[in-house]
Amino acid sequence: MKEPISARTRGLSGNTLKMIAIVTMLIDHIGVAVIENGVLRYQTVRPAYEAFGMPGGSMWTVMDLALRTMGRIAFPIFCFLLVEGFFHTRDIKKYGTRLFLFALISEIPFDLALFGKWYYPDYQNVYVTLFIGLCVLYWYEKFSGDLVRRTLIFFAGCVAAVLLKCDYNIIGIAMILLFYIYYGNKKMQTIFAGILAAYESLGCFGAAILAFIPIRMYNGTRGKGNFKYFFYWFYPAHLILLYILRLFIIQ
Repeated sequence: MKEPISARTRGLSGNTLKMIAIVTMLIDHIGVAVIENGVLRYQTVRPAYEAFGMPGGSMWTVMDLALRTMGRIAFPIFCFLLVEGFFHTRDIKKYGTRLFLFALISEIPFDLALFGKWYYPDYQNVYVTLFIGLCVLYWYEKFSGDLVRRTLIFFAGCVAAVLLKCDYNIIGIAMILLFYIYYGNKKMQTIFAGILAAYESLGCFGAAILAFIPIRMYNGTRGKGNFKYFFYWFYPAHLILLYILRLFIIQ
């Protein structure tokens, strides 16, 4: 017996989850790009405080912690949506190509916003993590029933994440795989991926576990409108804008 349409459409659509993820990501990046690597890094520069009419540095530190804490919500949602995309995409190779392409497009904006350099080889953007995670899922599924090969695939993904020094590295790959293993079982996803998310965000009071509130509310629908490329382009675009904002503040 099919669920009534009203039952299937209650909750949050995929588009709504993506909006929650990118808004909390933006909040997080305001903290790291504008406050940590802007205001707090250049405290001796007069307009760093006066631009917002706030004296001293302690309030900026508190604000940064608040923004970074709220921002912990974003990554688990991105991991969850990656796995949803893996199961629902019509062409996994095109999906992977898009992630790889935007990983390349986003690297300069990412390096400028977070490190103030055109190229910073010691840390790669989150699209790299998601791309590696997708590759792990692809081969993990290919070797269904072969525990040894599946284990090797997972370790290969972890090694790649470490060597490439990508955002969230091993924890990111493990979280993606947990969402895959417990696909369709939000309770188990919340327990296992939730524990990992809380551990990853201990410095921010374990706030990443809050991501599982909207994840548990996901209703399995895409939502109205086709904003796919908006979500892809938002990542590099907002990083460039935050870099420009930081330049304005520290001038």
